[in-house]
Amino acid sequence: MHIRRLVSIVTSIILLDQATKALVMKQMSEGESIPIIDDLLSLTFVFNPGAAFGFLSSASEEFRIPFFFLISLVAMAVVLFIYFKGARENLLLQIGLSMVLGGAAGNLIDRILFKKVIDFIDVYYKHFHWPAFNVADSAITIGVFILIVDMVLTGRREKSEAG
Repeated sequence: MHIRRLVSIVTSIILLDQATKALVMKQMSEGESIPIIDDLLSLTFVFNPGAAFGFLSSASEEFRIPFFFLISLVAMAVVLFIYFKGARENLLLQIGLSMVLGGAAGNLIDRILFKKVIDFIDVYYKHFHWPAFNVADSAITIGVFILIVDMVLTGRREKSEAG
C-alpha cells in the first residue's frame, strides 16, 4: 500500500507541475506578468537557471547544469532510501517524502528539457517580492513542513513513552 501511495503522490505532483508549466509557456511570454490579486499575487513567467532564491543562477552552465542534475539525483535517491527504510508504518513520513520526491522530479524534468526551471507564482507585497516559484517548489516546501511536523510528533511520542 505504501508504494502505491508513493507512486500516486509523485505522479500527481509531476503531472500537475508539468501541466501548469506547459500552460504558462503556451499562454505567456517570458517576463510577462498577470496580476491575480493586486499587491499580493501575480502569474509571472520566468526561467530560473539557479535554485531557490536564485542560488548559483550566475554560475556557468558547464558547472550549474551537471551540479543541479547530480544534486537532484542524490536528493531523490536519499528520499527513496529513507522512504523504503523507515516510512513503512508512518503515514506522515510517507506523504512528506513523496511530496519532496515529486517536486524534485518535476524540477529535474525542467532542467533536463530546458536547462532551467520554469517559475510562475509571484507572491509579493507592494515592492517586496518573494522569489517566483512553481508547483514542484510548493510540493517540496509542503513536504518538508510535513516532515518537520512528523519529527516533532515523533519526538513528543518518544519522550512521553520514555518518561
